[in-house]
Amino acid sequence: MIKYSTSDFKSGLKLIINGQPCSIIEHEFVKPGKGQAFTRVKFRNLKTGQVLDKTFKSGETVEAADVAEMKMQYLYNDPAGYYFMDTENYEQITLTEAQLGSSAHYLLPESVIAVTFFNSNPVGVELPQSMEFKVIEAEPGMRTATASASYKTAKIETGHAIKVPQFVNVGDVIRVNTSTDEYLDRVKK
Repeated sequence: MIKYSTSDFKSGLKLIINGQPCSIIEHEFVKPGKGQAFTRVKFRNLKTGQVLDKTFKSGETVEAADVAEMKMQYLYNDPAGYYFMDTENYEQITLTEAQLGSSAHYLLPESVIAVTFFNSNPVGVELPQSMEFKVIEAEPGMRTATASASYKTAKIETGHAIKVPQFVNVGDVIRVNTSTDEYLDRVKK
């Protein structure tokens, strides 16, 4: 059984926390003026998609989660769930919206995504840190927009709405941070 110390923590590390497989989203080492150092961790439960916080004493060890990732093609979704296919043997699996969490906002049909398995059961997906999407709907930009950051709402090709700068228009391709839901930049054609 592999164990990780708090000094080994990094984003994306899969651990067993409170008996559940989890993935670290953020971690912060804190050394207070008095008392013992600790690590504050924000993690996602891989089974439920719930995001929680936990504090670990410095040097504490946590069991590694026995998870596997497999590249699968996203096919479509319906009220029963989201369907993925193994491109080698054409077997299909279904994940619920709860298992996907906010990742469901970034799934494009026919895209290849890393699906996470725990004890041979699919529990979620691991998206790239940033992805590119075409803007299909955007509010008109303000002509008086200045260099200061002012944002408007735009809808990307998956139907998800995000905040973008005033200069982004319909038809532009933008790069989005999939874990924070933030606009990163406009992709040059």
